[in-house]
Amino acid sequence: MRLRHKSKGAMWLPESTDDRRPLRRPEWLKIRLQTGGDFQAVRQIMRGAKLHTVCEEAHCPNLHECWFHKTATLMILGDTCTRACRFCAVNSGRPTLHDREEPVRVAEAVVQMGLRHVVVTSVARDDLEDGGSAVFAATIAAVRKANAACTVEVLIPDFLGDWNALQVVMDAHPHVLNHNVETVRRLSDRIRSKAKYERSLELLQRAREMQPQIPTKSSIMVGVGEDVNEVLATMDDLRGVGVSIVTIGQYLQPTRKHVPVEKYYTPEEFAFFKEEGLKRGFAHVESGPLVRSSYHAHEQASGVMTATD
Repeated sequence: MRLRHKSKGAMWLPESTDDRRPLRRPEWLKIRLQTGGDFQAVRQIMRGAKLHTVCEEAHCPNLHECWFHKTATLMILGDTCTRACRFCAVNSGRPTLHDREEPVRVAEAVVQMGLRHVVVTSVARDDLEDGGSAVFAATIAAVRKANAACTVEVLIPDFLGDWNALQVVMDAHPHVLNHNVETVRRLSDRIRSKAKYERSLELLQRAREMQPQIPTKSSIMVGVGEDVNEVLATMDDLRGVGVSIVTIGQYLQPTRKHVPVEKYYTPEEFAFFKEEGLKRGFAHVESGPLVRSSYHAHEQASGVMTATD
């Protein structure tokens, strides 16, 4: 608790909207930091190219592991999101104009890092008429031109249901189209800002209809108040719209202002989710406490694309 002053005196108010004592983080969520040569090399490349990574902006627990192995998820269209989802640590507010040279700088960074697979994501840019879809398309084209051997996965926002914007991205032919449903149907409106559960499912379905040969992918975070049956139902919904890859990971509260963790799932429970996902026909299921949407993305994409060749 802290003392907050008002014009008519002072009163005690909680630090956040939820003043419960946080759950103690279990042993299996402890992270081994790796800050060796490759980690520093990736950091220098990102700084030199003036690029943002979702690894840093979203406080990803796998940042050190991925950067140590010279992989990263690049975030285009700036570092300020027009939404304020209750689980996300990315800055929100009014973005500045986007940099038209950004796609070229992303491609140059991909070459410098020697990537075989790159994930390109963005903040939500509801202020732009096309939601930033043209910049996604330009980035895909720039990476392909700079390094034809590098596969490109895009993790896109919902473009507020603008399917013409989605068509622009699909016509650029990414190797994997990723859009996160994030949570179960019941909690979606409370956890996500402006996004709609049904709209996310429709986006994934329309992406498959536009380019059936491009695998689609989505992610579920657990620990925000859902139950196991709701997670299984969400997997059923994703399979129902043709999603090939699903990732399931533990939600970690970024700050006290964000939604608190309601439960820490055990490694055994994540193994159960993986088993159930494979039973449902997903080509690949990545499920674990520290799993995030882009974790082991190269292995996921390689397996699915090989299976569909």
